[in-house]
Amino acid sequence: MKITVSDLRQDRQWRAVLGVSEAQFKILLPPFTAAYYAQYQAGLADRKVDADIEYCIHTEEELLLFTLFSLKAGLTYDVLGVVCGMSASNAQRNQAIGLEILGRVLAGLGHLPERKLLTVKDLEELFRGEEGLVIDAAEQRIQRPGDKQGQADTYSGKKKRTR
Repeated sequence: MKITVSDLRQDRQWRAVLGVSEAQFKILLPPFTAAYYAQYQAGLADRKVDADIEYCIHTEEELLLFTLFSLKAGLTYDVLGVVCGMSASNAQRNQAIGLEILGRVLAGLGHLPERKLLTVKDLEELFRGEEGLVIDAAEQRIQRPGDKQGQADTYSGKKKRTR
């Protein structure tokens, strides 16, 4: 892989490239490695097939680095592949594996956010004890209501679509 842990020398670089500090990365690495082994019953190096292809990710550390970088950078798979020295399909495949393992680790550590809030009661339960809640939402287009009151309630003040 073109980006390595040794390229990150300052805490600012760690946070800019991965979204975590070096200390946080080192805390996350052992459970990530253990979760990888638990998932595949072998380490990443042991799972390599003897073939004429060049592997880009050799260790669990590199997989964690790649996964966090792909989440932080928000690049397309084509660009991510070029930046990390692999094809777009390998970038997608490696990210999917890394995300699966990272999700298991974060869930096990109790740091995975709640994603299934089906009712208002669920939302109230989740944020019980919190002083306030800020929701940042973009405007969504809706079907224009037929009655005047419905139109007035949903009118945003914009006359034309933003281009």
